[in-house]
Amino acid sequence: MTTALSMTASNPVEPLRTGDAPLTLTEVAWTAAQAAHQASVDTWLLPHRQRAERGEKHPVMDFLFTYYSFRANWVRRWHPGIGVTLLGAGAQAFLTRSHYSEYDGGFRVDATKLSPQRIDAIRWIIQILSLTGERPGFYGCHGLHEWAMVYGSDQQPVRHASVPLRLPGAAIDALVRERGVRCSHFDAFRHFAPAAQPLNRLQLTRDGSPQHEQPGCLHANMDLYKWAFKLTPFTPSDLLADAFRLAVAIREIDMRASPYDLSAFGYAPIQIETEAGRAEYEQHQRDFTARARPIRDRLITVGHAILAAATEDRPGSPLGPPPPAAA
Repeated sequence: MTTALSMTASNPVEPLRTGDAPLTLTEVAWTAAQAAHQASVDTWLLPHRQRAERGEKHPVMDFLFTYYSFRANWVRRWHPGIGVTLLGAGAQAFLTRSHYSEYDGGFRVDATKLSPQRIDAIRWIIQILSLTGERPGFYGCHGLHEWAMVYGSDQQPVRHASVPLRLPGAAIDALVRERGVRCSHFDAFRHFAPAAQPLNRLQLTRDGSPQHEQPGCLHANMDLYKWAFKLTPFTPSDLLADAFRLAVAIREIDMRASPYDLSAFGYAPIQIETEAGRAEYEQHQRDFTARARPIRDRLITVGHAILAAATEDRPGSPLGPPPPAAA
C-alpha cells in the first residue's frame, strides 16, 4: 500500500495522498479522533433520536435518515479510512466489523475483501463524481423541483401532507408553467407530479444520470453524503461528517425554497417566486458548489485508493473493465 492519510491538529484526517508510507495511529490518537467525530455528529443525531423517542416527525431533518439509508448510529460509527493502521488492544474490536483485517500487529480496512460487484459499484461512483465535477454549474433552476412535486395539488395529495403550503395550489401551478422546470437530477425528477414531468427541460432517466449531474445542483451536492457512506468503511469518518454537514445545510435551503410553510419549525421561506428570492437561492447554490468541490475530490481519491489497494494486494486477480454508465 502506498496510499495513506495524514493527521493534523486542526483536522484529524486530511485527504488521501499518494506516495506516503501507510499511516499508523496509536490507541490514544485514534480514540481521540473517534470521540471528536462522535461529538461532531451528535449535534444532529441526538435531536433526531430524541424526536424519534417522542414519536415526532420533522419535515426537514427526517429526510436525512429516511430517504438516505445510512442509519444514524452508522453515521456515529468512526472509521479511520483506507491506508490507516490502528494500534492497541482496543483496535481488535474493529475485526467485528466488515472489511477489517489484522496487519503486522495492527488493524485496518482491507480492500481485498471486496466482491467484484462492489468494485464495479465503486468504479461507477468514481465515474459519476468525476463527470459531475468536470461540468460547469447551472444556477438557473431556482429550486422549482420541489414545486413540480406538488404541481396539481388541488387534485392529488402532496408529499408532506402534514405541512401546509404557503401559496394556493393554483399559484404554485402557474409559477411552474410560467418559469418552466430545469432540473438535472433524476432522483428529484422522479418525484415530480406526473403532470409536471413533461414540463421539465430534460426528460431524465436513471441510466442517464452520469450525463446530466452538475455541480450547481443542490441534490447532486447533497448526494455526496450518499456516496461517502456507500464507500464506507473505506471513507474516513471526518470526510463522511463533512458530507453529512453539507447535506444538512443543503436540505434546509432546499425546503426553505419549497412551497411549504415551515414557519412552525423555525424556517423562514426563500421566496423563489420573487426576483430577490431567486437571487438568494442562486447565491446558496454557488456557496454549496464551492463547499462540495473538496468533498467530491476527496471521495474520488478515496475511490481510486480502494481500487489501487484491491489491485496491489490481490495480484493476478484482474478486476475487469469499468461497468457501463448505469445506476
